[in-house]
Amino acid sequence: MKLLSWNVNGIRAVQKKGFHDFLKKENPDILCIQETKWGTDHEELNIEGYHEYWNPAEKKGYSGTLVFTKTEPLNVTKGIGKKEHDGEGRVLTLEYKDFYLVNVYVPNAQHELARLDYRMQWDKDFKAHLKSLDKKKPVIVCGDFNVAHKEIDLARPKANVKNAGFTPEERAGFQAFIDAGFIDTLREFNAKPEQYTWWSFRMNARARNVGWRIDYFLVSERFKKQLKDAFIMPKVMGSDHCPVGIEI
Repeated sequence: MKLLSWNVNGIRAVQKKGFHDFLKKENPDILCIQETKWGTDHEELNIEGYHEYWNPAEKKGYSGTLVFTKTEPLNVTKGIGKKEHDGEGRVLTLEYKDFYLVNVYVPNAQHELARLDYRMQWDKDFKAHLKSLDKKKPVIVCGDFNVAHKEIDLARPKANVKNAGFTPEERAGFQAFIDAGFIDTLREFNAKPEQYTWWSFRMNARARNVGWRIDYFLVSERFKKQLKDAFIMPKVMGSDHCPVGIEI
């Protein structure tokens, strides 16, 4: 199976930038989308061969997650069961026979770290959600985690220590997922630097590859033997993020 994840920075916008050609060419078994930016009034895309599941934010033009899957899941759950989090459409959990798939768009700590305290609580509550699932069957979790885990995961670590996405608090929050028994799949196959998934629109950052790796696939430790590959797709355009993927 091939699983892909992509923060599209607006599903309607990316449809005008080759999204359907990308989907046809890559033909993933599952595609997880973050930042749909389409509210509860969204229209079904009805892409042939795929079931689709949405979790839009209550606020229009904001956040939102979406999953396309060839195999119909046993169950689909929106959110993590926490009222203070679930209005933003950030989590979709699909249960399959052999694993849970969790699509996540983690909150950004924002300019001047205005939302850092909220982000820290989110990380704790989301980790609890993953651990509760992991007690039942292995978990695959993917999406935009809005944090570069280690210095190797961004082009300019020293300049960003106090900035959203690379604070000690956010990095510790991500490390807590690893400590809870989840594997950063890309690093099982690729230990090289300059493996980025997001680039600012400013200063020609993408062309110069001045980026961050903030999009991930994590899997339960006991699912490691099922992994065949993990990769990023930096040549795919259409968003400020590129897709990431695994094969199992």
